[in-house]
Amino acid sequence: VFGKDLVDEYISDEFRESVRQVLDDALHGQQTDNYQVPLFTKHGDRVEVLLNATTRVDAAGTIVGVVGVGQDITAINQSQAELTRVANDLRLLIDTANAPIFGINAEGRVNEWNRKMAAITGFSKDDVFGKDLV
Repeated sequence: VFGKDLVDEYISDEFRESVRQVLDDALHGQQTDNYQVPLFTKHGDRVEVLLNATTRVDAAGTIVGVVGVGQDITAINQSQAELTRVANDLRLLIDTANAPIFGINAEGRVNEWNRKMAAITGFSKDDVFGKDLV
């Protein structure tokens, strides 16, 4: 990898401009924290990296480059995507169930009201959401 252009060789087309901007900013003294960027492994696998780009200076204070420190967040992103998928599945299950389902929060206000509950009572979710159940 030494001597190769990081952006042109290892960054996908869709992110080249933004990554180049982050690196240019660091070369001009502006640090970027927590920038998420995809990198590709030698075998073509996509890896998500959370990157901090910092200006690198020599002993005289002259800018000589950029130091990038990253963390592989691929597994974290995959876990979050799976949690979102499961939550969406559960929401769909509740909403389309053939049984009336409602929920209330600790103050007794409606925070869940499925389609069957609306069909039985005639009150839509919008009608009851946030109101006292009793």
